Amino acid sequence: MQLERREFLGASLATAAGLFAACASDRRASAAPAKPLSILVFGGTSFIGPAMVPYATARGHEVTLFNRGKTRPELFPELEKLRGDRDPKKGDGLKALEGRKFDVVIDDCGYYPRMVKASAELLAPNASHYIYVSSISAYADNTTENQDEDAKLAELADPTVETMGASFENYGGLKVLCERAVEAAFKGRSTIVRPGYIVGPGDWTGRFNYWVVRAERGGTMLVPGAPTDPLQIIDVRDLGEWMVRLAEEKTLGRFNACGLKERLPWGTVIDTCAKVGGAKDLKVRWVSIDDLEKHKDEEPFKSANFSIWAPYVGESKGFHTWKNQRGVKAGLTFRTLEDTVRSTLAWWKTVPDDARGKQLAGPTAEQEAEMLKRLG
Repeated sequence: MQLERREFLGASLATAAGLFAACASDRRASAAPAKPLSILVFGGTSFIGPAMVPYATARGHEVTLFNRGKTRPELFPELEKLRGDRDPKKGDGLKALEGRKFDVVIDDCGYYPRMVKASAELLAPNASHYIYVSSISAYADNTTENQDEDAKLAELADPTVETMGASFENYGGLKVLCERAVEAAFKGRSTIVRPGYIVGPGDWTGRFNYWVVRAERGGTMLVPGAPTDPLQIIDVRDLGEWMVRLAEEKTLGRFNACGLKERLPWGTVIDTCAKVGGAKDLKVRWVSIDDLEKHKDEEPFKSANFSIWAPYVGESKGFHTWKNQRGVKAGLTFRTLEDTVRSTLAWWKTVPDDARGKQLAGPTAEQEAEMLKRLG
């Protein structure tokens, strides 16, 4: 019997949270913050939170969590936890936050503008700084390479929509509206962080994990595109720790959070996964975009999901090429790719067996074998 998503989170991210907490003191920057901050974190127990919260507390900050208490409520027993709902129309809504004062708010789970607007407006009189985690998907155009934070943003035809859409087509536009709600409530006191794919220990999406785990399995591995295609990722630990430092420095503005510092070739990612996995019989079978196009209407090509990678052509040519210089200048740092791959694999080995297959976002072994057979 496979675990449901919430059960998977509880079983696997608990280990990740323990790892983060155990080494938080080792990851502290050499310079201590000028003064401890009172930090309100929305959520805090899913993916980004367990990478960020131990770092913040290790640096002497007072952290309060606000969430529904549904995802691992036992995590961080030493912290104050306020219960409620992002939707002010549900249950007690945001009542637990009324009258509370904080130095900074870190919001990494705001998806719908009505709800983000409600929390931002409620907290604006009583908090000095609001850090909102948006997404690289907030941009309207992925055809152009090497764009920065001033690129055109996505717009929704219906700004009141509260669904992501069948193909997640509303996600970027909703993030833009959430950004605007924060910036309107916290005029001159907000920070917008736009990550690309967030990866590393505790990643329940399975997108990056697929390649790490698949390389370790060995055999002939089907890889789309070309080794020179660009790829951008950010380790959840780098993202979480940087946001704490943004809070300490009260750094304002809009920042892309895409790594690594220099352009990362897709082939380097695959090579690193192979090195860490250590499978002596691994053979990489690169499949060009042209060959994939020839088979796009055939199964299993039609339904197979090549996660993380995006075709380096047409509408997605610029997807993995966003500039990150502003973030780097504001203190964003990146651990090595090998560290991320090795830590991801180590965490994955702690995931319960009956949760593993369900949480890998890539072709099944059967799909891969059939595609290799068709390609010859």
